[in-house]
Amino acid sequence: MAEFKDLYEAVIVGDRERAVELAKAALAEGAELQDLLDQGLLPAMDEVGRRFENDDFFVPELLIAARAMKGVMELITPLVAEAGVQLRGRIAIGTVRGDLHDIGKNLVAAMLEGGGFQVIDLGKDVPSDQFIRAVNESQAQIVALSALLTTTMPAMRTIVQDITEAKMRDRVKIIIGGAPVNQKYADEIGADGYAETASGAVALAKDLLSA
Repeated sequence: MAEFKDLYEAVIVGDRERAVELAKAALAEGAELQDLLDQGLLPAMDEVGRRFENDDFFVPELLIAARAMKGVMELITPLVAEAGVQLRGRIAIGTVRGDLHDIGKNLVAAMLEGGGFQVIDLGKDVPSDQFIRAVNESQAQIVALSALLTTTMPAMRTIVQDITEAKMRDRVKIIIGGAPVNQKYADEIGADGYAETASGAVALAKDLLSA
């Protein structure tokens, strides 16, 4: 990891410009894309998540680190498929039908991408059929549902039911998050898990795909 120590530090402190320049320089010098991810970017975001969980980082630090990571991902994403790089999985994420809030969803999406997942961000006010289509088209292994309003919580139940009726539950996990929901509600609607924080969502996704 010593080779990517500066990149690791740049992501943690949220220096997007420096992180992108260091990634460019490493690739120009012949660094392997998989090593760039495994020894620089992913450990950095793991450390960001750890600091957040320990209250050493707060939402602003989380956001700027995610922004730095996203800058590097924008650089290397076109190279990923070509190089045969192994990402941790594919996740379709969106705020459910009727809910126009997306700040929390955007943070989770950024952290998931920083955690090494390919993220298909469907945006906000997303109906069941759009989630189903995303799973079919992208072969997403996880669907992540966000809601901020108690009035839109029932949409999560509907999406779980519709995905089940589409006979897709054997190949896709469903996770939920947002201020009004909890693990009890996840169990009640038949979801596979609940995450209270963005870093928790990354850990949950890793656990579900390694099970």
